[in-house]
Amino acid sequence: MKLYHHPLSGHAHRARLFVSLLGLPHELIEVDLKAGAHKKPDFLALNRFGQVPVLDDNGTVVSDSNAILVYLASKHARRDWLPQDAAGAAEVQRWLSVAAGEIAYGPAAARLVTVFGARFNPEEVIGRAHAILGKLEDHLDGRDWLAAGHPTIADVALYSYVARAPEGNVDLSGYPRVNAFLRRIEALPGFVPFVKTPAGLEAAA
Repeated sequence: MKLYHHPLSGHAHRARLFVSLLGLPHELIEVDLKAGAHKKPDFLALNRFGQVPVLDDNGTVVSDSNAILVYLASKHARRDWLPQDAAGAAEVQRWLSVAAGEIAYGPAAARLVTVFGARFNPEEVIGRAHAILGKLEDHLDGRDWLAAGHPTIADVALYSYVARAPEGNVDLSGYPRVNAFLRRIEALPGFVPFVKTPAGLEAAA
């Protein structure tokens, strides 16, 4: 099994983290985004959108980080990570949508400004980040995990960009439940950290 990734991509880390949590043997293949390798014909043949991550599971190619989480949990019958009951599955899907929506347009976008020089409005994306972090803080009142009462792919999907939000000048100090949630994920067997960059609030840390 091959996982095409870039170490600074939170989407790619999301997939790498889950592969590791499942303990699956895999080969990491770094895609040189700076050199434009993700726009070359050989990579576009794997993912026409030209994005990492991409999973090649012995010829079954899956792109999109959330799709990779669903694929791996389903293939390996890990109903703990992806509940199959209607309510549990819907609850997980809700948070996968948050990962692709509010997280992508909030903390992920804020980090794109400082780490990759993206031309977003910093105040706007930082504001979006705090809006979703506030909702996440409220949701974690009285619960350790986002869905189903135990770790699921919902938690994996949110971890990377929330953990590195300070790199996008998003202060996490006002969210004690969110911080405790991040530490619980980091304590899971098989956890692999997301590379830190000296950007945003981390530059002064």
